[in-house]
Amino acid sequence: MQPLDIAVYAEGRPAAGDASLAAVERAKALRRGLRLEYVSLGWNVVEGAIAVAAGLAAGSVALIGFGVDSFVESASASVIVWRIFAERRQSDPERVAAIERLSQKLVAASLVLLGLFVIFEASRTLLAGAHPEPSPVGLALVVVSIGVMWWLSRSIRKVGRDLHSHAIEADASQTMACWWLSLFVLVGVGLNAAFGWWWADPVAAMAIAAFVLREGWKTWRGQACCAVNLPAA
Repeated sequence: MQPLDIAVYAEGRPAAGDASLAAVERAKALRRGLRLEYVSLGWNVVEGAIAVAAGLAAGSVALIGFGVDSFVESASASVIVWRIFAERRQSDPERVAAIERLSQKLVAASLVLLGLFVIFEASRTLLAGAHPEPSPVGLALVVVSIGVMWWLSRSIRKVGRDLHSHAIEADASQTMACWWLSLFVLVGVGLNAAFGWWWADPVAAMAIAAFVLREGWKTWRGQACCAVNLPAA
């Protein structure tokens, strides 16, 4: 995930015709972004519920961490829905910039909390020597998630670039982080299922936690200095 900043407000003001066209295109991008965030929100709620349930049934901290991350992703999508509606209601660049900055902090805080939670659970599993059971449901979910997260990340990032919104681009980066986490979980849960390597599951969870904490820290340190690039009225 790239550090967040607020896009520099465009220098100069376009001609009236160009401004009108820019406003129309921006409105289309906002609608497209809203649809994608709704898809992300719905998918991650379902994914999180299945992953947590499968993780609890199998005693898999990697699956549980993956499921909780899905709920964090849902929260991130909800923040971006709020940010898009805020821009659609009014065009004050400073107000939208303030929402972008708050979005940055909320996403970063959720990532740090998730990382700390996963470290605690993975450490507890390793110290206790708990043996997670293989989870066919978890494996199938992770495989499907790899495809869905890849598509969502690319689509949301395009909207973020079209809107010059680093908050939306950061949400796309978090979705891509979820794609990487899916790979970590696939390795950990897959090794446990294939070879009975119980420790691979909490070790994969540790890798998830390290990745998430790093992204959370980078996001928190993002510089927010200028207004978002809104079209001229």
